[in-house]
Amino acid sequence: MPLFGRKRKDEPEFVAEPPAPLADPPQVDENGLRSMADHRDYLLGQVEELPPFGQQLLDAVGLSLCEDIVAAVSLPGFDNSAMDGYAVMAEDVAAASEDRPVILPVVGEIPAGQAARHPLSPGTAMKIMTGAPLPDQADAIVPYESTDRGADDVKIFQPTERGRHVRRTGEDVSAGELVLASGDRLDPRRIGLLAAVGKDKVLVRPRPRVVVLATGSELVDPGLELPSPQHIFDSNSFLLAAAAKAAGAQVFRVGLVGDDPAQVRQVISDQLIRADLLLTSGGVSQGDHDVIKDVMPELGSTDFCQVAMQPGKPQGFGLIGDDRTPMIMVPGNPVSAFVSFEAFVRPVIRKLMGVTPYTRTAFRCRARTAISGTFGRMNFARGLVTLDTDGERQVELAGGHGSHLIGDLSRSNALVIVPRDVEVIPAGHEVDVWLLDDDD
Repeated sequence: MPLFGRKRKDEPEFVAEPPAPLADPPQVDENGLRSMADHRDYLLGQVEELPPFGQQLLDAVGLSLCEDIVAAVSLPGFDNSAMDGYAVMAEDVAAASEDRPVILPVVGEIPAGQAARHPLSPGTAMKIMTGAPLPDQADAIVPYESTDRGADDVKIFQPTERGRHVRRTGEDVSAGELVLASGDRLDPRRIGLLAAVGKDKVLVRPRPRVVVLATGSELVDPGLELPSPQHIFDSNSFLLAAAAKAAGAQVFRVGLVGDDPAQVRQVISDQLIRADLLLTSGGVSQGDHDVIKDVMPELGSTDFCQVAMQPGKPQGFGLIGDDRTPMIMVPGNPVSAFVSFEAFVRPVIRKLMGVTPYTRTAFRCRARTAISGTFGRMNFARGLVTLDTDGERQVELAGGHGSHLIGDLSRSNALVIVPRDVEVIPAGHEVDVWLLDDDD
């Protein structure tokens, strides 16, 4: 008998434990639909912020700070000149005028990065460059524009007062001062401040690693030839990957996956090692070949539901693999996929990053034309927001309501939100919109 050919009869049968269930899902309405807000909050409740990680400054742009920053130095660190000109004692030039300039001997020159070799004596001047330290005894700067720019002697044509054009030590930031707090998001201005106080790296929540893939045997990568008129170029994975990148994520776009369950299972399993979030489009509706909906329960705990929104009604979520990696599954039509991203995926990415608010701010706009909705569902229409002659926001639809109209989507800069209990918003009435070009 081969050594490994047969189990002993008394050897227990190995049975894998079923995955831990998800939290209880939200309530549904009489039509079996979950509200958009409830579904979004449900997803947010299933994920946690990523643990802090040290990053170099330029890698931390857009990330959320996880430590308080106390300045180790003052800004400025010393009294220095705010202008190219001459360091003087203000009382020595108090009588200067265009007709009767004050003439002072120039006793030195101070470039930026060097200190004066000696204090300033009464009745003298030192040439000084912007940012150079003020010499002892000097109390004002006369800019070049008020002088003849003399080298040995300088004629000064205007009086000045003490402290004029002088940057005082610590007038911007004092050593020991709290300059940034945990939770602050690092924009370019704050990165500049960190560098100015001597920080080269900071503790932040890292960018979530988002793996994006599209399913469907009909899809072909752009740049290739379409095998038949029944094939289409994949736009969803590019659309969603670009949206995730714009939201601050580190994105990995995976090649196309056909409708073969074994292939889908293998590709997703292989990607778990580098994913903080998996994002798929297609395969979550009621079709015979909706492979995502069929396969994912084998890999983890899943929740497939219908949301009271249009477009984007079918939605899926799961915690996949041993590490329970979150996975969001959105519909395959491009507009549905994009609206789903804005409603659900972007908030999850921002929570993983520790960036608030998680959701977009709704702005009020005046409808230029009537905007219709579907009663019982929250409608997201593509809109174009402009400013009227009074500087007020107004919005009009950018094309039709079809969830396949990616051309119209590309021309929009907002999503117009028509509430569930409204069938039409008349022209001239106010409506909420999400501004898509607004980072927050």
